[in-house]
Amino acid sequence: MADVHLPGTLTPLFPGLSRRIDVDAGSVQAVIDELESRWPGMRDRLCEPGPHLRTHIHVYVDRERASLGTPLDARSRVDVIAAISGG
Repeated sequence: MADVHLPGTLTPLFPGLSRRIDVDAGSVQAVIDELESRWPGMRDRLCEPGPHLRTHIHVYVDRERASLGTPLDARSRVDVIAAISGG
């Protein structure tokens, strides 16, 4: 199971969503698919059509920058980071 850490900005939008969840997935794309099945609308928050990660969403697998195709090990840590802009 991948240890998935999500940004706090998502939890108020999806009832029952925790900032940390375990997901049985073999890739970053599979994590997003599972999140979408549990919390419909999640994919739209994380991905652009195509699919591609939104420009303000960064994903790291075991501390390395990742893409949707990045594979996961059974014990991978996945960090989803939402970039914040402003001035």
